[in-house]
Amino acid sequence: MTKFIVRRVFWTIPVILVVILLTFGLMRQIKGNPFRTSERAIPAEIQRNLDRKFGLDKPWYEQYARYVKNVATFDLGPSLVLRNRDVNDIVKEHFPRSLELGGLAFLFALVFGIPLGAVSALKANSWLDYAAMFFSNVGFAIPSFLVATLFIYFFVLQFDFGFPTSGWTGWESKVLPVVALGLAPMAAFARLVRGTMLETLQQDYIRTARAKGLRWRRVISLHVLRNSLIPVVTAAGPTLGFLITGSFVIEQIFAIPGVGRYYVTAVQARDYSVVMGLTVLLAVIVIVANLVVDILYGILDPRTRDVRT
Repeated sequence: MTKFIVRRVFWTIPVILVVILLTFGLMRQIKGNPFRTSERAIPAEIQRNLDRKFGLDKPWYEQYARYVKNVATFDLGPSLVLRNRDVNDIVKEHFPRSLELGGLAFLFALVFGIPLGAVSALKANSWLDYAAMFFSNVGFAIPSFLVATLFIYFFVLQFDFGFPTSGWTGWESKVLPVVALGLAPMAAFARLVRGTMLETLQQDYIRTARAKGLRWRRVISLHVLRNSLIPVVTAAGPTLGFLITGSFVIEQIFAIPGVGRYYVTAVQARDYSVVMGLTVLLAVIVIVANLVVDILYGILDPRTRDVRT
């Protein structure tokens, strides 16, 4: 297990380098100027001074090497558009809100999705199973921006439940965006748990456990549910990364001052350092989430330890 973890951590280095290179190349292909604040052209002398200050007059490979060196020292550089602001400052100020939003949505998906799928599997082909699967299919099919819009219309405009439609302060302002973001992964977890539990219930070792006289609750908790959670754990890593890094639309709809709004603004303003800094940060989150999934995989299924190490 230790050897596998070290090897995975080592292989994250070239992945991050490729992410930086691709983002760097794509940003250079976007037309525009990060220093232009209006339609008027910047005087050539001022433009040269700005390029020299931020190192944009260097060849692309020198700019890339310089940025990689800064990332290695946890220095994401200054913003090219926001004066006297560093990317590190933007991350420290706004990323905790995006992290909390994605984390709460992920927790919501697990807490409600796994029990919903388990109950549906244990009551297969009953009205409870049909109702649960209908709810999960609807939740999986409707995109998050439509769910957020419907929540605002019904829970705020039509029936005033006291939920704010903007901001990120008290718990009231967090209910609607968290549920809107976590509904689709909750439905996916429910469908995944149901399918794997139905398959596990047909295995021979489940029949053997019941034939030995083990209580049904113990069979479900010790054998069925544990083995059925392995595919859920596999999907949990990318899902967590998606929820943390893909909450841009929800942040825009509910006016949450998270890092997603800065990301969209930075792309539109050609703020290279902010775009690359946030991209690297989000890529690291996805990589770490997948690493945690591999570790949990080995804990849930010891047979995979020898294969993965």
